[in-house]
Amino acid sequence: MTGGGLFVFIPACFALNMAFGPNNLLSLTVGLQDGVRTAVTASTGRLVAFAIMIALTAFGVGAVLAASELAFTVLKWLGAAYLVWLGVKILRGGASIEAPLESGRRRPLKALALQEFWTAIGNPKAILIFTAFLPQFIEPGAYWLSFAIIGAIFLALEVVAVLLYAVLGSHLNRLSRNGDVFAWLNRLSGTTMIGFGVALLLTRRPA
Repeated sequence: MTGGGLFVFIPACFALNMAFGPNNLLSLTVGLQDGVRTAVTASTGRLVAFAIMIALTAFGVGAVLAASELAFTVLKWLGAAYLVWLGVKILRGGASIEAPLESGRRRPLKALALQEFWTAIGNPKAILIFTAFLPQFIEPGAYWLSFAIIGAIFLALEVVAVLLYAVLGSHLNRLSRNGDVFAWLNRLSGTTMIGFGVALLLTRRPA
């Protein structure tokens, strides 16, 4: 990829990385409840899911999935159901007034990473984004190298986005010394996650 292509790709890509969605909400929530380091480590689940999607796009499978009404619908329903379930779980977890960071209780890292993975892999809009966005910056004469470069840049910028959202969550934790405030933030996170699930359910595949 030429320098001019990178000059366009990097800011456009980072805007996608920073867009507020289910995975970034997870980073903010985990940063709030368990700290920045845990949130960043847990995001490996998301990175694995995105790496799989980028590979599928490179091999052309992403375009097939994006064009399939049945595959899009099935993935959409599964993803929406998972987001709603996750939102309910966050709401129920918010019943505890004391923040995990303050009480010393930390959730299993493997479970958090799996939450990140299933949230990412179950979102058909991600496949559409990769299929529509990444190929615009591919050089036909260096197809695989171009995909490797832009894929690596996307994942690196995703880590930066995770870090920023996790730091924001950590700052919110410091501001929420009052147990009622922490519980309110948990309820807001859970409700927003459910909202993402409902919004995903209403999503239509572009013609």
